[in-house]
Amino acid sequence: MPIILQSALVSNIYFISQLLYRKFGGNFLVNLIGMWKESEYSGQSIPVGGIAYYITAPSSLAEMATHPFHALFYLVFMLGACALFSKTWIEVSGSSAKDVARQLREQQMVMPGHRDSNLQKQLNRYIPTAAAFGGLCIGALTVLADLMGAIGSGTGILLAVTIIYQYFETFEKEKASELGVFGL
Repeated sequence: MPIILQSALVSNIYFISQLLYRKFGGNFLVNLIGMWKESEYSGQSIPVGGIAYYITAPSSLAEMATHPFHALFYLVFMLGACALFSKTWIEVSGSSAKDVARQLREQQMVMPGHRDSNLQKQLNRYIPTAAAFGGLCIGALTVLADLMGAIGSGTGILLAVTIIYQYFETFEKEKASELGVFGL
C-alpha cells in the first residue's frame, strides 16, 4: 500500500504542476513546482525542472552521474515517502499497536514477561519500526527497478507482481475450500 500512496502523490504533483505550467509558465512559484517540455520522441510532457523533475526517476546511469543531486533527492524522496506512508497506513488500516494489543486481549493471548497493561507499549516499540522498514524496503525495490531501466516503472512492476500474487493466493484458498467440501 505505501507504494500505491506514493505513486498517487507523485501523480497528483505531476497533474497539478502540468496544469499550472501550461497556464502560468512564467511564474516563479509555478516553475518551482515543475517545468515541462514536450518529448521529441513520444510527444509526452516530461519534467525538466522544479520539484516534479526531482521526484522523477533518473532515466539512466549517465544521468545519475551528471546530476547526482537529482538521483540523491529521488532516492531520499522515494524511501522517505514509502516509509512514512507505511507507518501512516498501519494507523489507518487497523494494524497499529493499539489494535494488535486489543486483538491479542480478545484472543486471551499474553506476551511472556509483560503485564497486560504494558502490551500496547511493548508492541509500539516494534510495529511502527517494522512498518517503516517494510515501506523502506518496498521503496528500495522500486528505486532499484527504476534505476536499472526496467521496462515500465519499478512501481508498476511491483504493483503487477503484488496483484498477481494476491490472485494466486485467492485461487489457492478457493481450491482448498472446494477440496474440503468434497472431502478429498
